[in-house]
Amino acid sequence: MSAPSAAVSAHGHDDHDVSKFQIYVQIAMLLAVITGVEIAIVYVPFAKWLIITILFVLSAVKFLFVIFYFMHLRWDKPFCTILFFIGLVIAGGTMWGLLALFSAENSLPLPT
Repeated sequence: MSAPSAAVSAHGHDDHDVSKFQIYVQIAMLLAVITGVEIAIVYVPFAKWLIITILFVLSAVKFLFVIFYFMHLRWDKPFCTILFFIGLVIAGGTMWGLLALFSAENSLPLPT
């Protein structure tokens, strides 16, 4: 019989799993810090366009961390990642189209 290729600690846990767990905890802490910055940035007296830009960038960073680590796309095949982003583009286009179709100005009653 051959020995397992991964090192097993005294507690019977795989060292690779422990390092992934540490990565998940570190990313969760980073996401919590980014969320705190997002909440604080709303109360800072900056220009509205700057606040919106900062919030958009921070949200995009959080989104990428979540999909690549917590949805395991980092360790998945590239084809699955491509399929995810194709679905994301289709969903975004559908949302944009529906928002344009049912905007507030199109919902006003017709003049009589």
